[in-house]
Amino acid sequence: MTIGIVGLGAMGLGIAQVFAQAGHVVRATDASAAARAEAPGRLSAALQSRVARGAMTATEAQAIAARLVVVARIEDIAPADLVIEAVVERAGVKHEVFARLETALAPDAVLATNTSSLSVAGIAGGLARPGRFLGLHFFNPAPAMRLVELIPHPATTPEALAIARSLTEGAGKTVIQCADRPGFIVNRCARPFYGEALALLEEGRDPAEIDAAMVAAGYRLGPFALIDLIGADINLAATEGLSAAMGHHPRYHVFDALRAQVRDGALGRKSGRGFVHSADPAPESAPESVPAPADADVIVRRIEATLVNEAHWLLAEGGTTRAGIDTALRLGLNFPRGPFEAEAAHGAAAIRATLAALEAAAPPHLRGRYLPAPTPDPAPAPEPAP
Repeated sequence: MTIGIVGLGAMGLGIAQVFAQAGHVVRATDASAAARAEAPGRLSAALQSRVARGAMTATEAQAIAARLVVVARIEDIAPADLVIEAVVERAGVKHEVFARLETALAPDAVLATNTSSLSVAGIAGGLARPGRFLGLHFFNPAPAMRLVELIPHPATTPEALAIARSLTEGAGKTVIQCADRPGFIVNRCARPFYGEALALLEEGRDPAEIDAAMVAAGYRLGPFALIDLIGADINLAATEGLSAAMGHHPRYHVFDALRAQVRDGALGRKSGRGFVHSADPAPESAPESVPAPADADVIVRRIEATLVNEAHWLLAEGGTTRAGIDTALRLGLNFPRGPFEAEAAHGAAAIRATLAALEAAAPPHLRGRYLPAPTPDPAPAPEPAP
């Protein structure tokens, strides 16, 4: 089958590489002539790095690169069986892209948006045939990250879902279906990982010690190191966006410390300083040199309790499963365990007790943050592991 890609930034070209590596011809375009001209060279360079690591042969890399066909106009994407849009996160731009695609493609071609923050149903609203439209949210870098969130809207047809899932799984990805809700799974359920660490910081805890506690519990990076890696500005934008979308509920409180990092330019690695990232090259200044505090288990239980609670709130809204949420968090954020796996390890009663204690002690601006999801869902039948 032929795959279409609109947008040749890092994400769009990465998605193009995923499908070209799976053997598909990829027809791709970008509004920028420079991006179109540079795309073949950028793809070849990415593939050559894999050749240098021994991950593929030079012959394989040449064959993959040859499958990328860069075209001048959106209409030239045709013929394509699945087209994925990866342009800027502005609804108006996306509406224009899909309006042009819809007139150029076959009636049964599937259209997908890679949005991470906009409503899939909202983007579908202007389409003549919304049934063939859905969300396919890849994670950056797309060739390396296994997770893809599959997001239908109420009018999406089973046939469109099946085609999108089959092609994406055939390209080596783990596809998790989720509801068209703010943040989908990963960006929604990840907020407590950062937010509760910021709540601890607000109480006077040291960010390096908080990170050390989480690393000792098996997390590859602590929450502050992850903010520094992503960029405090990116994290702030995601947090503010989700907070607004969820009615500014205290579970999505935007902490002053995060705003201050952005205001002061302490964005993390890209600015040379952050919560735990320092320009000081001395070994003793490295975050990983900080030992876990004596009460590390208390920190871990608190952060994981809020992760569990957010997962329960999302599950109660429908459209996904326990196994789907756990898999998404493990693959999307490299967590050692998903929230429901953490709940099983701690015990549901201990999680509820932790939440109750936190709610009782919450300051006014966080009151209501720790209220548990309204009703526990009935235990589902066992699901096969992905």
